[in-house]
Amino acid sequence: MDVELRTRRLVLRRFGRDDASRVARFLNNFAVAGNLATAPYPYAESDAVWWLERQTADAPPANTPFAIELPGEGVIGNCGFHLNANGGATLGYWLAQPFWNRGFMSEATEAVLDWFFEVSSSERIHSGVFHFNKASLIIQKKLGFTQTGESRVHCLARNEEVRHIDTELTRPSWAERQRVDEPKVIAVR
Repeated sequence: MDVELRTRRLVLRRFGRDDASRVARFLNNFAVAGNLATAPYPYAESDAVWWLERQTADAPPANTPFAIELPGEGVIGNCGFHLNANGGATLGYWLAQPFWNRGFMSEATEAVLDWFFEVSSSERIHSGVFHFNKASLIIQKKLGFTQTGESRVHCLARNEEVRHIDTELTRPSWAERQRVDEPKVIAVR
């Protein structure tokens, strides 16, 4: 889906092939790749090109990744959705390590969740984190995700099964949260 979201500090847009070198540079860091299920490590530019070539403009909302762009800097991460085994939406994200602890991921995630619930009829979004990724779990809890269980998920970068905390966010939970908070998306194209 061709869409661009703007928040106070970020632009969330479709990835382009010219993003491959930054994606590869930032994912070729075990501190980042080791928190993701499907990212290999080491991560080469050819891995980024392979992934980018599979992104299509006509993808449904439940299969739409957004490049997180910091104006003046370029792409610093990814936040968006992919289809899970049940055909529902799963939220996934990563942020380049030099940009951690500055609120960028919370800002980006909130914007894509607003967009998703606006353009889809889905009643829930699945997500989760590896048990050691406390920062990511804090973001999800702050946004209203609740733990639904635990599972074991293969981490490609670690080449092992890892304990995973499974989470979900329901449309009613998001709507209730939005009544309290002001919208964070500034513009949609």
